[in-house]
Amino acid sequence: MNNSSDRRLILRYTASQRINHWLIALTFILLALSGLALFHPAFYWMAQLFGGGTWTRILHPFVGVFMVICFAVFAARMWRNNLPARQDAQWFRQIRDVLSGRDEKLPEVGRYNAGQKALYFAMILCLAVLLVSGVVIWRAYFSSYFSIGTIRLASLLHALFAFLMICAIIVHIYAGIWVKGSVRAMTRGTVTPGWAWKHHRAWFRQLRGKREPIVK
Repeated sequence: MNNSSDRRLILRYTASQRINHWLIALTFILLALSGLALFHPAFYWMAQLFGGGTWTRILHPFVGVFMVICFAVFAARMWRNNLPARQDAQWFRQIRDVLSGRDEKLPEVGRYNAGQKALYFAMILCLAVLLVSGVVIWRAYFSSYFSIGTIRLASLLHALFAFLMICAIIVHIYAGIWVKGSVRAMTRGTVTPGWAWKHHRAWFRQLRGKREPIVK
């Protein structure tokens, strides 16, 4: 790659995709805080951020539904790029090279690597369980249709998958900071050709073949 090419930027996320992503991030924070407030008395002080316990109970499920809608739109747009590929298994087998930053030893990666794909499907699973279990325990509208045993099971699953999702998001944030240039992709929408070549080489080759949008 020549110097003039290195000075150009590749469009990775459009403005609408970035707005969608940050809406998901914002609603996740609101849900995590309000959920913790409702989960245990030690965190109840967080309810004051939402106007008290009553408002926390009212807002939490509605914000949850909004997040599911936002993520469904985002996931639908990213579905094709997150389908499992042959090299994904090899990527996981070389997880030590991944953690050591030895990208040159890894199989060429498309738009998303195997770890990002795993997070994508983990998010789908977690949000699906959270949505269904949340509906069951949504006292104002739906809980009266279910037995106490079903509600207790739904409450347990809701707490468990909320915890798993929080863990997954923490890993996502860490990975985004750890891989230099990733945060820029979701704030400005662009990456350098060098970043694309190092971390997502198959995607970079595909872009060059299709002549995808590149901005200076």
